[in-house]
Amino acid sequence: MAKLQHRRLTKRKIFQRILLITLGAILMSVGLEIFLVPNNVIDGGITGISIMLSYMTGWKLGIFLFILNIPFFFIGYKQIGKTFALSTLYGIIILSIGTTLLHPVPAFTQDILLATVFGGIVLGIGVGLVIRYGGSLDGTEILAILFNNKLPFSVGEIIMFFNLFILGSAGFVFSWDRAMYSLIAYFVAYKTIDVTITGLDESKSVWIISDNARQIGDAIMNRLGRGVTYINGEGAYSGDDKKVIFCVINRLEEAKLKEIVTENDDSAFLAVADIAEVRGGRFKKKDIH
Repeated sequence: MAKLQHRRLTKRKIFQRILLITLGAILMSVGLEIFLVPNNVIDGGITGISIMLSYMTGWKLGIFLFILNIPFFFIGYKQIGKTFALSTLYGIIILSIGTTLLHPVPAFTQDILLATVFGGIVLGIGVGLVIRYGGSLDGTEILAILFNNKLPFSVGEIIMFFNLFILGSAGFVFSWDRAMYSLIAYFVAYKTIDVTITGLDESKSVWIISDNARQIGDAIMNRLGRGVTYINGEGAYSGDDKKVIFCVINRLEEAKLKEIVTENDDSAFLAVADIAEVRGGRFKKKDIH
């Protein structure tokens, strides 16, 4: 019985992945064909190259998106795995079909700034959904991972170099004001991808070192409803035993937590950092009565 339940859960997850990758690819198609492309604004990566080639040759954008991304399907298969590669291939196929079907649809707005901002947002949500559910709609990231093994630069630095080159090329193909708008669209899309992947309910990890650790820990549990973990530490300079508190909160609770720490020990060490994802444990908030 447990085995059958596991299979049903797996099928449900596969269906969810297919549905959301489809939605993500369609949203990216809308961002491109309804906002950016009609206004000669491009995105970074393989998508930007495809837009410029489509403009120069008169061929459909979907053709270039498919052809230029196909090599990265095989690279992704070898470097990252079968599931990622198949998810990427499926997303690229939907994206190519979506841009082809939407090409005759007139632009939503002729206002270049509105098209740039809203195109970047819609595109970013689409790309973020696909990445969040295990695929990719642009081969630049895969290419950067490949080059990272041979060059003394991080993946992020390589992607930035590629995109600056591609976005700069838009100045020669279209005009320099369109290149600058393309940079805005890329930045908006990049930030939107970030929010879509991590979610709006961003979590934060908190580390507190205090002589009143138990008092602070009890206050966090009672007033915030969050679980805490105590870790035994030792001061490197003083050699004294220290009690370290670790807990996870959301960003709306950060101010309240700082208030709790200050009330109980205004000289306590406090470090707060963003977390992309939290799973397992007892992160779910307890009811406070």
